[in-house]
Amino acid sequence: MSLPAPRTSPATGFLTLFLLQAGAWSCAAPAAEVRSHVVRLKPGQELKTELARLAREQHLGAANVVSAVGSLTHVALRFANQEATTLREGHFEVVALSGYLADGEFHLHMAVSDGTGATFGGHVMEGNRVYTTLVLAIDEHPRLRYRRQYDPASKYDELVIEER
Repeated sequence: MSLPAPRTSPATGFLTLFLLQAGAWSCAAPAAEVRSHVVRLKPGQELKTELARLAREQHLGAANVVSAVGSLTHVALRFANQEATTLREGHFEVVALSGYLADGEFHLHMAVSDGTGATFGGHVMEGNRVYTTLVLAIDEHPRLRYRRQYDPASKYDELVIEER
C-alpha cells in the first residue's frame, strides 16, 4: 500500500508516520491553516448546547477543544462503559476538557474536581451548567471534515477524518 507524502513539517510527518504504523490513520493540515476560536460561556449556560451553536454558526467541519478553564454547578457525565448519565450538583472546577466538534457532530470528555479536590471524569452529556465562567480554546481545521461511520471492529460509529 502506498501513501501520499504528507504536506506537513518534518515533526508532524513523524507523528503521521507513527500513527500509520500503529494502525491509525491521520490527515494533517499545515499549522498555518488552523483557525482558533476562543469562547467564554457565562453563568447558567449549558456546555453542549453552546458548543453545538458555535459549530453550527461557524460551519465547523473539523475542530478540536484544546483548552478549557472554568467552573460548573451541574455536571452530567457518562462514566466508562456505563449507559446512564451521572448527575452531580455543587461547585466544580473543570480540570480537563478535550474532544472534537463539527457541525452536527461532536464527542467530548471532561474531568472536574469538587471542593475537596476529588476528581472524576467521563463522556460529556447534556446538563453541564456554567457557574462563573468557562473559557474554551478551540482549533478549527478548515481543510478537514469530521464525521462518524460504523466500524465493524469496535461495533460503534467512530471518527472518520476527510479532506474537504
